Amino acid sequence: MQKKNINILLVDDHAIVRYGIRSLIERNDGLRVCGEAESLQEAYQKVSELEPDVILLDIKLPDGDGAAGCREIKKIYPAVKIIILTAFAEDSIVMEAVTAGAEGYLLKNIDSKNIITAIRDVVMGKSILDPKIVGKVFNLVKNNETKDPGLTPQEKNILELISQGKTNKHIGKELFISEKTVRNYLSKAFRKINVSNRTEAAIYWSKHKKI
Repeated sequence: MQKKNINILLVDDHAIVRYGIRSLIERNDGLRVCGEAESLQEAYQKVSELEPDVILLDIKLPDGDGAAGCREIKKIYPAVKIIILTAFAEDSIVMEAVTAGAEGYLLKNIDSKNIITAIRDVVMGKSILDPKIVGKVFNLVKNNETKDPGLTPQEKNILELISQGKTNKHIGKELFISEKTVRNYLSKAFRKINVSNRTEAAIYWSKHKKI
C-alpha cells in the first residue's frame, strides 16, 4: 500500500517565500504542499477546505499575528501540527507562539534540510525549536515559574485560608471583611497567579507559600 503524503499548508504574505519553501518541500518524497495562503482569513478557509497535516505559519501577516492564528486554528483543528516559520525571535513573540500551541518555532535562516526534518518530526509527535532560541525559551519558562507574582499580604492570607478549605463567608469573618471584599481579593490574586478557580489556587499556594 502506498504511504500517505504529509500535506502541508504554507501561510506567508510573501509569494517568493512561499515559492521557495514549496520548491524545497516538493523535492522530498512523501511531502506535498496542498495549498498556500497569504493572510489569516485565507488560512482559516484553506485549513477547512484542505485539512492539512502541517501548517508552516509566518508570525507577521497582514490581518493579524501568527500566534493568534495558531490559537484559533488549534481550537477547531487540534490535530493539525503548526510550525511557526519566521524571521522574528523576540522573547514575547516566541513565548506567545509556544503557549498558543505551536509544535515548532523555526527562524527563516535555518538550514533547509532542518525544515524538512522538522515537518517529519512534528507529524511524529515531537516539538521543535530552532537551535538559536532553545536557550531563550528555556530561560523564559524558568523565569516565569520563579517570578514573584506580587501578592499582597492580604491576598496571601486569603490564599492560605482557601488552602485550608475555608469558604468566603468564613474567610470574611476571620479577617473582618465582607464576602464581597473577599471575592475582590480573590479575583486579583487569581489573575496574578494565573489560575481560574479555588482548587487551582489552593494547589498553587500549597506549592509556593513560604514555610
